[in-house]
Amino acid sequence: MTRINTNVSSLVAQNRLQNSNNDLQTSLTRLSTGLRINSGSDDPAGLIASEALRSEITGLNKAISNTSRANQIISTADSALGQVSNLLNDVRGLVVEAANTGALSSEEIAANQLQIDSSLEAINRIAQTTTFQGRKLLDGSLGFQTSAGTNFAKVKDLQVDQASLGSTGKVSVDVTVSKAAEQASVAVADIPAGISATAATGDITFTSQTAAVASTLDFTLGGEDFTLTADTAGAAGDDLTITVVASGGSGSSPVVSKSGDDYTITLASDSTATADDIATAFNAFVDANDDDATLTTTGGATNVGAATLTQTALAGGADAGTAETATINLTASVAGTASNIASINYVEDAGTTTPTASFDSDTGALTITVNDASSVTLSSVVDAIEAGTDFTAEIETGGDFTTFDPTISTAASANLVDGVDAGGGLAEAAVFELQGANGSEVFNVSKNTSIDELVSQINLVSDATGVKATKDGTTLNLTSTAYGSDAVVDLRVINEAASGTLTAAVGAGKRDTGADIQAKVNGIEANGKGNSLNINTSTLDLSLTVEDGSSDNISFDITGGGAKFQLGADVVGNQQARIGINSVNTARLGGTSGKLFELSSGGAASLANDPSKAAEIVGQAIEQVTGIRGRLGAFQSTTLDSNLISLNETLSNLQEAESSIRDADFAKESANLTRAQILVQSGTNVLSLANQNPQNVLSLLR
Repeated sequence: MTRINTNVSSLVAQNRLQNSNNDLQTSLTRLSTGLRINSGSDDPAGLIASEALRSEITGLNKAISNTSRANQIISTADSALGQVSNLLNDVRGLVVEAANTGALSSEEIAANQLQIDSSLEAINRIAQTTTFQGRKLLDGSLGFQTSAGTNFAKVKDLQVDQASLGSTGKVSVDVTVSKAAEQASVAVADIPAGISATAATGDITFTSQTAAVASTLDFTLGGEDFTLTADTAGAAGDDLTITVVASGGSGSSPVVSKSGDDYTITLASDSTATADDIATAFNAFVDANDDDATLTTTGGATNVGAATLTQTALAGGADAGTAETATINLTASVAGTASNIASINYVEDAGTTTPTASFDSDTGALTITVNDASSVTLSSVVDAIEAGTDFTAEIETGGDFTTFDPTISTAASANLVDGVDAGGGLAEAAVFELQGANGSEVFNVSKNTSIDELVSQINLVSDATGVKATKDGTTLNLTSTAYGSDAVVDLRVINEAASGTLTAAVGAGKRDTGADIQAKVNGIEANGKGNSLNINTSTLDLSLTVEDGSSDNISFDITGGGAKFQLGADVVGNQQARIGINSVNTARLGGTSGKLFELSSGGAASLANDPSKAAEIVGQAIEQVTGIRGRLGAFQSTTLDSNLISLNETLSNLQEAESSIRDADFAKESANLTRAQILVQSGTNVLSLANQNPQNVLSLLR
């Protein structure tokens, strides 16, 4: 090369040196930043992919942070619910202890009530004060909100645990019931109503009155005593009069005449009539004329002579007095027809010092024996009946008289036939076992037990068996108190004669189970249990209970509420979760039996009012709190924990992918640096040599 204006070799060396310097600068930049891509020119496509990955990594980091925060919130709520559960268990223990009224004093039960009141206050306080960064967790503010639709009033208990409300902010729920829940039922036919034995009862009526008294007249005639007596008792006899006159005739026979009620005896002036002659003549006249008077004398054959007597009237006659009535009520001590009284015998016996009584069950004869020579008190007759028979007796109020003369009293009563033997009911004595969902009970019933008595005995322990009894005519219906497949009625005849009523109706036994509700929720087949149903999908998790045996379709809307957690890197519905946390205050805890606040002093389920109901409410409240804790725990372990693991693994993969695109390979870049350094040094030397080439022209000019 002998040209000096253009040094091609120098130009080539310069270009090469420039490229080497660029390579050296690139290697130094990558080694100093650790990044392969430091500007868009380094790798445009790689930069785009790297920035996209960086965006995803940022979202994932926040999703991990959100999940950890959600985990902390759930743990806070679970810790508070654990304290509520402990308080409820304490309340349950106090209720069970207070039911032991035979061993606990009223003061001890009152002390238990005070502890329950304190526990209820503590539960309300926990519900109001459990917060996370100022947000209350258990006061119901995190529960889902609903709007009623068709037949929503038939929903007894609704709990929305999780729901995805989407972009519209609500979700409609349609419950289509294809089959209602059923109870278990066993029918036992042809059990007669039965008749209970009845004791004989009745009255004995005694009547007492004053007897009529005949009028009498005592007079003296010729020194002899005579008595004139009216034959008919009563005051009317007082109208009779008698006159004795002496006439001029002769003879010993008296002459008797009568005018109205006036008798006249005429004697001869020289009469030799004796007292007996006068009485005989008078009585003969009376008999002949059917009159009502009798003349008696104590004179006998004594000559009366021509005595006279001024007209004299009879006196002292009295009519019968008004009757008095007293009643003795009798009741047999032994029920049945054997105590019926077929006849009542009233016996007067002078040898009886006090009244006696006896009853012949074979003939049905009641015999009362009294002394006819003395007055007898009615109360002594009562004592005699109770001492000598299987009857209890009492004097009926208002009809008593202190004494009565048995010679003039009567005992009158209709025969007592009200005693009835037991009849109907079971044909034979039986032992049977009845089992339900709550337990079993063995019944030992006698012959003739009626259907009403069976119903009463079974219902007396229905809380222990879970089976209630009703009757339809002569059919005994045994029905489970619960609904669903867990409800059962199992009747087993343990011991009964072959001709027994139960054996004839059900053989050795009979069993039936209930049926669960069958329904769909938004077209998805729901899990049915009794009258309750639930579904658990990625978008909706709820449970509800309908009215017993209801088959009506139900609709409602979930319009908001719930605690929404952002669990993914993208703000879309399928990367979010809403979970409902209902209030756990005493007005919301409980179930179909009632609410927890009813256990407070003066409440319907306080220890003083209804400890049995209190036990049921506390049991349902414990189940409710346990259910909330279980649901939150499941959300924590299956959703949050698994999501956290998945996010961390995805983050690692994305960071690795982003690193492979953008980070510098130090081994490679170190080699490139060394190469670039050598090339720069080499290029510098070459450029120096190339710049010396024009000087070679001077040698031609020398």
